[in-house]
Parts: sequence; C-alpha cells; structure tokens
Amino acid sequence: MVDVHTDLLTAQALAERLLITAGVPAPAAAEQAELLIVAEAKGLPSHGLLRLPRLLRRLANGTASPTSTGRHEWQSPCDLSVDGEQGLGPVVALRALDAIAPRAEQFGVAVCAITNNNHLGMLGYYAARMADRGLACFGMTTSEALVHPWGGTEAMVGTNPLALAVPARPAPLVLDMATSKISMGKVHDHAIRGVPLEPGWALDAEGNETVDPVAAKAGSIAPFGGAKGYGLGLGLGAMVTFLTGAAYGTDVGGTLDDIRPSNKGDLFILLGGGRHSVAEASEYLDQVRRSRRADPDTPVAVPGDGARVRHQNSIAQGIEIADSLWRELIALDTAREAVLAD
Repeated sequence: MVDVHTDLLTAQALAERLLITAGVPAPAAAEQAELLIVAEAKGLPSHGLLRLPRLLRRLANGTASPTSTGRHEWQSPCDLSVDGEQGLGPVVALRALDAIAPRAEQFGVAVCAITNNNHLGMLGYYAARMADRGLACFGMTTSEALVHPWGGTEAMVGTNPLALAVPARPAPLVLDMATSKISMGKVHDHAIRGVPLEPGWALDAEGNETVDPVAAKAGSIAPFGGAKGYGLGLGLGAMVTFLTGAAYGTDVGGTLDDIRPSNKGDLFILLGGGRHSVAEASEYLDQVRRSRRADPDTPVAVPGDGARVRHQNSIAQGIEIADSLWRELIALDTAREAVLAD
C-alpha cells in the first residue's frame, strides 16, 4: 500500500480542525496536534496521527475531556500533584510543567505527579522543551500491561517509557525510549501498513513468537535488553505508580481503547542549578560526536541527533502517512464539513 505524502502544515491543520470540531479549544487543539505532527516529522508514526481517530472517539464518548487542563494541588513548594480530570495528555502535562519549572529554577528541583490524564505521546517532546528552558528533565509514564516478563509469555508490565534531556547547544541531549523492544503504537503502525514485525519483537496471545502485527496486538511485546530491560520497565512502572497513586500493571487502561477512563500515571522531575555550564555539556557531546567511528561513513551521534535531522528534513520535504489512516482522517474532515454546511 502506497503512503500519502503531505506537508506538516496541511497535516497539522487537518488535526486541529478535527479536534476543534470535537469541542477542544483552539489553543489546546494546536498543542495536541503539534505533538502528533512532531512525532510524524521525527519518524515516530507510532505516536503520531494514528492516535488521532481513537482520541476523537474518546472525546465523543466522554472518556476524554476537551477542556480540562488539570487540577493542581501543591504537596510542598516543590511537589505538585495533578488530577488531569481526563484532559488531553499534552495539555495537562504542559500546564503542569509550566507550573513546576519556576520552582525548579528557584529551588533546584521540582516534581509533578499526574493521574487521570490521557496519552502523553512522545515523552521526549516534553523533556526537550524543558531543556530548552535550561532545565534537566526526567519524564516517565506507565501504560497498559503490554510487555511479557523476562522468562514469561503473558503481558504483565507496561512499556513504561522514559525520557531525559540535558541542556546543550545547538540542541539538548534527548533520550526517549520505551522499556520494551518496540512500542505498541509501532505494532499498530505496522498493522495498518500491512508490514510484518521483526522476529523477537512480540508474542501472540498463546505466547508464541509472531511477526504478524495483528496477532501481536492481542499478545505481548518483548522487553528490550532481556532481563535488564524487564527489570527497568518493572521498576519504573512501580515507582511511577507508587508516587502518583495510579493503577498498577494489568489494571491500567485508557490509552489504547476508547471506552475506559485513563488511569495510568505520569511523573516529571525537573532539575536546575547545574554545576557545569551549557557550554561545557555541549563540548562534551561534541567530543562524543567526533570520536572514532566504527564505520567511516557513519558519524557517531548522541541521543536526539537523528530525530532532529529527520524533523528538519520533514519540514523541508513533508511526511508520509499510511494511506488507510489518511483516508480515514479525510473522511472525518469531510463529515465535519457536511455538518457545518447544514
């Protein structure tokens, strides 16, 4: 199936129109749409527009709020508890980060623990924004039980991604990774494109290895790095849940369906007052980039370099969207126009 080529502005405008029609205020619609389009531009369609139809269904049936920005309660001068009240993930998270950033700048550290919030999308997006402000950021979130334990065959652990960012020039160091070999969003992206998974990525519902993305959706994903990745995913999930009061493991829902309220947890830690300057951090990262190459034709990169190049290329050249997904979005937009015409 041939993908559809489009530019970023067209794709973002389409997403914004659909969100505004669903009752989302224009500024919040722009924030949610931007996160989806940036994910597409950085080569992460798993966190891009394929999330939009489900989000629109959640808005339509009341499992996501179009207007909530989160209810804030300070537990201490540097510890913010946020009830997302089922708002849009980026809208709630960005408001929380904007609230704690001045505290991190003043006191050196600040934390926000978020519950009842919809899917955040690409975690590195938030970490990079804070690093651009001069703050180091560590972000974590939990998910439905999608990953089988090391030595197991049932989905018991979330993909439980983490992101960290450190201020640097010309751009921050940004590490954004799931603790599974792939995200479930990637499985869904392969399914709508009709592309098989790589061996070792997933098991089917009976616990057998599969490269069929449709079978994998009903099964489980492998942890990255064997026992170490499993331990990291389990530990991060337990820590985020303990600190936020969200649901544990197999009780988590609401990011991959359109019928359940989201009950995962999100945790962000901001750190200011670095003992080294941004210039020193930048110089060290450049030393890494200049280090001896294993392949003379492939430069050494640091986390975030590849995504930044892909983003720049996408701004100039546009992006490729799965044909079936684009047709679905265009159909929704056509229906919106018909309603407005009446």
